[in-house]
Amino acid sequence: MSDKKVVRQRFRDAVFKRDKFTCRVCGKKRQEEELDSHHISDRSGMKNGGYVASNGITVCREECHMKVEQFHISGGAKWEEGLHPDDLYRMIGSSREQADADSEKL
Repeated sequence: MSDKKVVRQRFRDAVFKRDKFTCRVCGKKRQEEELDSHHISDRSGMKNGGYVASNGITVCREECHMKVEQFHISGGAKWEEGLHPDDLYRMIGSSREQADADSEKL
């Protein structure tokens, strides 16, 4: 497995484990293949790609991922109520500052 794939897999595993394989948006427990580990802050804006649990949140692959992606898709202009990146960080007990610091250590 390439280094990049290992980093991605560790990120997914850590996020899913912390969130107990439960979507943090709708609260449904799912099988791993039905989930995504969403980067709260865009990977391109973080040192080492932001592949740290403090920058990730578990979401349903189909139903909820697009809801949390709206902020990124719109360039930060739109998001569903309660799903702004700051809200997502609060859901997991993290912050952008924490995610940046953790990503620096990768």
